[in-house]
Amino acid sequence: MVSIDPFSLSLQIINFLLLIFILNMVLYKPIRKILLDRKEKVNGLEQNIDNYAKEAVEKDQSFASGIKSARAKGLEQKETFLQEALDQEKQIVDRINEKARAELETVKAQIAKDTEAVKDALIKEVDSFAESIGNKILGRAV
Repeated sequence: MVSIDPFSLSLQIINFLLLIFILNMVLYKPIRKILLDRKEKVNGLEQNIDNYAKEAVEKDQSFASGIKSARAKGLEQKETFLQEALDQEKQIVDRINEKARAELETVKAQIAKDTEAVKDALIKEVDSFAESIGNKILGRAV
């Protein structure tokens, strides 16, 4: 019967939890902050656009054409910023996903290596285990 070494298992669990903690502190929290800052920036631009629209309503009809062009320019800038933010967000998420995949592959490879090492060690000791079990069952040396 193959048994799992509790020390190795607990070490792997601790390693996994530590990796999650480190990734959260190093990658996910800063990225969430960056995304929140960008969202606030876009919201600020939207508020500016709304303020320009209110001023356009309050001004004379002679300024109506100038205000409309400013609004169109603001909307164009908003779209440009949104597109840039979306592109940067996609790049950041892709980089994070790639790093996470690489870390996962490393952890999987280490687990496979450790499993193979334990399996090899148990295979080497099968004869001594069999002899010991035979001695205990028969009550004499085999």
